[in-house]
Amino acid sequence: MRFFVKHFLNGMLTIVPILLAVYVCYKVFTVLDGLLGQYVRPYLDGRYIPGLGLLATVALITVCGWLSTQYVSGRLIRLIDRLLESIPLMKTVYSVTKDTIASFVGEKRSFSQVVLVTMPESGWKCLGFMSMEDVGAWHDPLADYVAVYIPQAFQVAGLTLLVPKKQVEVVDISPEEAMKFILSGGVAVRKQKRLPQ
Repeated sequence: MRFFVKHFLNGMLTIVPILLAVYVCYKVFTVLDGLLGQYVRPYLDGRYIPGLGLLATVALITVCGWLSTQYVSGRLIRLIDRLLESIPLMKTVYSVTKDTIASFVGEKRSFSQVVLVTMPESGWKCLGFMSMEDVGAWHDPLADYVAVYIPQAFQVAGLTLLVPKKQVEVVDISPEEAMKFILSGGVAVRKQKRLPQ
């Protein structure tokens, strides 16, 4: 019985991460391929190849990025941008989406600085991402605070804490490694470098 349990658990450790990674990649591919794939498919008379919708999506995004740098189309895009930011409900959805995407891929990326936050009374530490260094520009009494995003383990959620600067320590690890550590509940530990003492 012990032999069976040991090898079953080894099989779980081997197979489940592979299946889960393949499943997530497949679902992401299916969603992205379906965005424009549903419009491309009718023109191909049953000769549709999976991935054409994804290629069409990437091409469209690239063309829009190029158009935003051109004089006439760039002005039109900025006009649409100002229009969307003036419509009451649309303004909130649009600005949050735009700022969130810019924080991951824009020139002024947030979440690029990993920090340790010390909890005042317990001395416990939380690993998070600096999302705003100058909170005082947003609300003056918080001039000595920074905004830190603390993801939660095993789910896509988190807390945004406004923390005194003296309780925040910048850590020399990449955002990817920190996110892997946090989302795995501390199970996925870096093998090469240790956190500074």
